[in-house]
Amino acid sequence: MSGMTEVSSLTGRLLVATPALADPNFDRAVVLLLDHDEEGSLGVVLNRPTPVGVGDILEGWADLAGEPGVVFQGGPVSLDSALGVAVVPGGASGEAPLGWRRVHGAIGLVDLEAPPELLASALGSLRIFAGYAGWGPGQLEDELVEGAWYVVESEPGDVSSPAPEKLWRSVLRRQRNELAMVATYPDDPSLN
Repeated sequence: MSGMTEVSSLTGRLLVATPALADPNFDRAVVLLLDHDEEGSLGVVLNRPTPVGVGDILEGWADLAGEPGVVFQGGPVSLDSALGVAVVPGGASGEAPLGWRRVHGAIGLVDLEAPPELLASALGSLRIFAGYAGWGPGQLEDELVEGAWYVVESEPGDVSSPAPEKLWRSVLRRQRNELAMVATYPDDPSLN
């Protein structure tokens, strides 16, 4: 297997923070990788809702955003920029609607500069993220070797989970291996 094939295969997958990951930006984070190649990686944290309503910053997109209708903190980088991630039913096989770029299966990026009406009928769910998580060339691979992340398959419902605070546990719980047990890891192990 070539290095490029191995690297590109992580786009669309989830990075689930291990309990050992010490960075507070990623404590119990579930990151959807939107791009991963030899130049680095970019993703959004799916389980960090903010108190800011989508309508407060992107009024036209508020009606299309799923519950909770708030902006999510996608990561520590570029918090002043917004990314739209949406699921398009049938988007895994059909033609991509204008203003949406497939990332993996039915999950893709929304052009937030496009008129919302252009995509309204095609979108199944939409989340708006302020900022993103980024890694330079080889940085994510080093973190994987160090055991900071579990890499698992994403499901379209992960993007629009109505209970984002439970996403870390639910993604781990659905794994069909020893990772399912990690879902029971206590929030504060010192209390055990």
